[in-house]
Amino acid sequence: MPLAKLVHARFGTLSTVRPDGRPHSVPIVFAVVDGALVTAIDHKPKRSRRLVRLDNIRANPNVSVLVSNEDEDWTRLWWVRVDGTAEVRDEAGPDWVEALITKYPQYADRPPDGPWIVVTISHIAEWTYS
Repeated sequence: MPLAKLVHARFGTLSTVRPDGRPHSVPIVFAVVDGALVTAIDHKPKRSRRLVRLDNIRANPNVSVLVSNEDEDWTRLWWVRVDGTAEVRDEAGPDWVEALITKYPQYADRPPDGPWIVVTISHIAEWTYS
């Protein structure tokens, strides 16, 4: 079940490790392709193309991604956390662009062109109210 929740979750939070050991977290959209979590740096406005998350991954590939279902009805609460190692890639894998377009139609007119972050999942943890 945790992988199904992860696959269908719309948004997540990527946490990387800064050089001084402090966490750095950013919201992401993502897809699960061949058992790996993939996300891209896309065209949405950013202060710079030199992003802290990319530098952090290059220096320390240990990451976590948290997805959750938030609801005022607490019986519907759940979260899934994926821990793994990330890699920054300049080119997309064969199915990554299509997977993101399928999940997020907003990308149809302007697909992400990277760089890409691919997370090899080593551990999945979950919690659910019920």
